[in-house]
Amino acid sequence: MISHKIIQGGYFNDTLRSWQTRTSRIDPQCLIYPIFISSDENVLEEIKRLPGQYRIGANKLKEHLRPAVEDGLRTVLLFGIMKNEHKDDMGSNIISTHHNPVFQAIKVLKQEFPSLTIACDVCLCGYTSHGHCGVLTNSGVIDNRKSVELISNAALSYAHAGCDIVAPSDVMDGRIKAISDALKKDNIRNKVSIMSYSAKFASCFYGPFRDAAGSAPTFGDRRCYQLPPGASGLANRLISRDIKEEADILMVKPGMIYLDVVKDTKTKYPNHPLAIYQVSGEYAMLYYASQHGAFELKKAVFESLESMHRAGADILITYYAPQVLKWLKE
Repeated sequence: MISHKIIQGGYFNDTLRSWQTRTSRIDPQCLIYPIFISSDENVLEEIKRLPGQYRIGANKLKEHLRPAVEDGLRTVLLFGIMKNEHKDDMGSNIISTHHNPVFQAIKVLKQEFPSLTIACDVCLCGYTSHGHCGVLTNSGVIDNRKSVELISNAALSYAHAGCDIVAPSDVMDGRIKAISDALKKDNIRNKVSIMSYSAKFASCFYGPFRDAAGSAPTFGDRRCYQLPPGASGLANRLISRDIKEEADILMVKPGMIYLDVVKDTKTKYPNHPLAIYQVSGEYAMLYYASQHGAFELKKAVFESLESMHRAGADILITYYAPQVLKWLKE
């Protein structure tokens, strides 16, 4: 059994090192831009419920991301959008270099933007025919062992493809240790960071994302593995577990409505970089409110991100990243 701890995976490039040194301001280094990678290599399709965000094919990545990279974008978080005919009950095509568009996206980004840090979301919901985040038993409940096995294999495949950060969002028990052990076994743990969705709550604010990624459950819900909204104690237990299993970076998701969890996490675990995800519903809420004159979008976005940073988040995952970079230059 692999037991030795590897710390270098948390600071092997300039962006990761910057996250180990917290600043008091919002800057390009602390921003991560989530993007949806389409199986159609030539598509650039605006997402109706996320205006200004797109499903992007690998052949369109270069032209779409170049302005943001030139404005200072340092990190992207990739989500694959699998064609329905390639989905199955297991989500087995998550490790298929032919069917999973994330692999082609990694190749393109490494060639075109070699200084860009690439994070890959690791979850089965976008690859399973039923839309749940793990493999199911015949009775329709999560098979944790099979789920963790496939998730760790997917993380390892992304790592070998060239991604810098694997970000398991499934919330399955034991997946951080399984991923870390798999990376150690292949002697690449010191070149891959693990960013765990440690405190991921069962939230209504994920709706636009599930439409964008085609990952909504076809039956039931995810409350048996995502956290109850009021469960701050349970969130603390999961964060503590992920640290013991060697997560390099922690995350709280969603953002603004869980700032108490962010503050508590940073107070208790100050030695780990902490990310917060301003999710699709938060993005849409700010966008549509500004469209109806409730406030100026720029001011509202900065105030929301500053509140997250103030609460203790070192890393801000937001769909507004390209706009924030332009505003920062202004």
